[in-house]
Amino acid sequence: MPEAPLTLLVDNGSLEPAATLALRGLAVRLSGRLGRPVAPVSLLHSSGIDPQKLGGEPAEILFPGLEHRLTAGQNDFILLPLFFGPSRALTEYLPENLTRLREKFPALRLKIAPPLHAARDNRLAQILAQHVRAELDSSNGARVALVDHGSPVEAVTAVRNELAQQVAGLLGSRVATVAPASMERRAGPEYDFCHPLLADLLAESPWNSGRVIVAMQFLLPGRHAGLDGDVAKICRAAEVAHPGLKMHMTKLVAEHPLLLDIMADRWRAAR
Repeated sequence: MPEAPLTLLVDNGSLEPAATLALRGLAVRLSGRLGRPVAPVSLLHSSGIDPQKLGGEPAEILFPGLEHRLTAGQNDFILLPLFFGPSRALTEYLPENLTRLREKFPALRLKIAPPLHAARDNRLAQILAQHVRAELDSSNGARVALVDHGSPVEAVTAVRNELAQQVAGLLGSRVATVAPASMERRAGPEYDFCHPLLADLLAESPWNSGRVIVAMQFLLPGRHAGLDGDVAKICRAAEVAHPGLKMHMTKLVAEHPLLLDIMADRWRAAR
């Protein structure tokens, strides 16, 4: 009987312990949904975290982890990327390194599931919209900035822009407007598609006064999306610069149970 493929839940990786701990919790919940083991691994970075901050268990990096399992005789895998869209991590780094790994381990069988965003599937927007609704009050004047990290890949930014349009449709008249924004961008006009930066948006009228809800298009906590992360610092700086501005940040996408449904469907697509 052929071995069952091992599912690898893969994020980009972070040096923040909270990101790895959250990834592990998400893997446990997904394992319960699928009824089979799910291993939480990161593409990069997370091996730099002190294991004592992770309950004594070091974070696992994808390619060393794959090589260890292949050496032990596990050859069949499903890789489930915890990415919104076609990041270069998925389109370049992953295939290039898989090619090298297959030269050493020709028996490797690995299927890669699609990223979380998909055409004609607005469940990510449903998550974001529900998180915004949790921050609304009885008035309908709040503005919503849907914020992602900012990507050098235009197709990834297009995912953010589409999500902003979908969220605007779901929220309707309950908010004044929904606009996409990036936390950061690379220099140069070739990256103007990332415009606007969140900090710049919050410096403009009418965004620099009244209630603004930041819809967090981030999956896991970390340096950018943590309680004292970069997005929170941008929001606090804007409030200091504009005393009439009141900022609210939503929960992260991975905190919503609907994400498990999306991940389970992406997993089934790779079987």
